[in-house]
Amino acid sequence: MDTIKTKEDFINFVHSLQEDLNNKPGEWGNHTLDSYLSGIASWTKDMNGYYVNIGKPIPENINWAVFADILKAASIYE
Repeated sequence: MDTIKTKEDFINFVHSLQEDLNNKPGEWGNHTLDSYLSGIASWTKDMNGYYVNIGKPIPENINWAVFADILKAASIYE
């Protein structure tokens, strides 16, 4: 994830997630969109602890509105 620096990197990462789900569904704990969205919300709520536990700085200046735009638009965009 440290290599994601550009929009293209992010797009490739999302495609790799989709491919991983299709190829190894048994390794995913959240198989449905409902459970995946719930996982996003739960992890985001607890994300500071993740960064502390792995010894990385807690991200600052995150543009949450962009994430919201991406998630909302994906509900209708083809």
